[in-house]
Amino acid sequence: MSDTRASLTRSAALASISVALVLGALKLWAVWQTSSTAMLGSLADTALDLVASLATLLAVWVAAHPADDNHRFGHGKAEALSALFQVILIALSASAIAFRAVLRLAEGGETQAAEAGIGVSMVAIVATLGLVAWQRHVVSRTGSVAIQTDSVHYQSDLLLNLAVIVALVLDQYLGFTRADPLFGLGIAAWLLWNAWQASSDAIDHLMDREWPEEQRRAFVERAARHPELAKMHDLRTRTSGTQDFAQFHVDLPAQMTVEEAHDIIERVEEDLLQAFPNTEILIHIDPEGHVDEPGNTLVEADEFKKLKDDE
Repeated sequence: MSDTRASLTRSAALASISVALVLGALKLWAVWQTSSTAMLGSLADTALDLVASLATLLAVWVAAHPADDNHRFGHGKAEALSALFQVILIALSASAIAFRAVLRLAEGGETQAAEAGIGVSMVAIVATLGLVAWQRHVVSRTGSVAIQTDSVHYQSDLLLNLAVIVALVLDQYLGFTRADPLFGLGIAAWLLWNAWQASSDAIDHLMDREWPEEQRRAFVERAARHPELAKMHDLRTRTSGTQDFAQFHVDLPAQMTVEEAHDIIERVEEDLLQAFPNTEILIHIDPEGHVDEPGNTLVEADEFKKLKDDE
């Protein structure tokens, strides 16, 4: 499974690099032909995509490495770091485009050769549609945060390229000379919004956010199927890359032998892993009635009791 995931994520990263290189060359020529601020913004976004895709390729390569002496939990957070790096690049690019657009509004200026800009934008739309389709397939198979964030760039490219077409049509065919810088500002705002949206998943991974409530509840429900466990508390969950982690305490009779307790925990782990594969589970045994931190509801709240109370 890990080899398949590494292969898929690597293929998506290489595909995005190839598309960015081709489109970057085409848009550079189009900017020279048209002098369009909107096209310049589209070129800047493609250059950003190239840098981000290179970072993604590095991230998925690092994340595919197994745990080692210095990273016992694996390297999954490399993807979240890459995603955060991409968000910073998006924000910087958007700021530069907005600055250029404001200057164009203040100083004026004309675009040229609308046909060249429109043609390049149409090619970009077709290429981007194919890439996004493949990225979505890879994300559905792997759950890669880095590929998902990379895909955000290219999804925004579809609107960016449409915006360039509309700006050039309005500017050169309909005489609305302020259309180009105004669309440039719109592109900058769109990029900043995407940066804000894309940052949430990366930050959640880096901050070890708990699983979504539905997933967490399903985990507790599965554990509750084992009547040997009297209590489940101090449940902590997180995700790193595509690796999930869950740890919790359970109460067992104080007179039970270590071997008996071990056999029960082994059965519980096997059952949980059937329902939640690719999860590293750590179970701590407490003697029945033991209290670790009196008054601390985060630690002592009984997850099994919560289930019954919600019914």
